[in-house]
Amino acid sequence: MKTRQLSRIFFTLFLASLFLCTTLLAGNALAASLKERMKARLPQITRLKTDGIIGENNRGFLESRQQNAASTALTSAENQERQTVYSAIAQQQRTSPKIVGQRRAAQIADRAPSGTWLQNENGNWYKK
Repeated sequence: MKTRQLSRIFFTLFLASLFLCTTLLAGNALAASLKERMKARLPQITRLKTDGIIGENNRGFLESRQQNAASTALTSAENQERQTVYSAIAQQQRTSPKIVGQRRAAQIADRAPSGTWLQNENGNWYKK
């Protein structure tokens, strides 16, 4: 039950930040479709995180922790769209997508539920 509640809280916070990010993207249709695709993937991502198959690295992207064909395509699609969002934010804030991703990684780590695999700034994996 707690995992489900934490997932919903994380999902709500993620959608709120995603909404702010997508407003920075050019074209409402692009932003809306990106948001919908990311929202649609979230339950699968949450399940894979819970199972320990994927984790959140220190650059703000998903990374496979176990070889799994299903997770590879999912993480690739998610990471491509995260890169799009990070680039849009970086352009607006006059910084680099790398910095935006690192900041997002810190936010994700703070909000991640217990049991999530995370990568610290030194590149070492740990289970929250």
